Amino acid sequence: MFKTMKNKIQMAAMKARNTLMNPSGDQMTGWLIVVLVVVVVGAVFMTLYQSSITTIWNNIVTKITGLLS
Repeated sequence: MFKTMKNKIQMAAMKARNTLMNPSGDQMTGWLIVVLVVVVVGAVFMTLYQSSITTIWNNIVTKITGLLS
């Protein structure tokens, strides 16, 4: 049982390595899509919750400066 699990892990690692080392453009396109989605979601999040983030950040800075002085 341990040997089959070890073989499965080795095969999964080999498949992952082959996927990462694949020189085709499909992989690069996939990573670019992932980066684009993360940037868009981050921008929307920052736009919608900017006031809340600013308030929380100011409260954190106030507490830290209060502890240091």
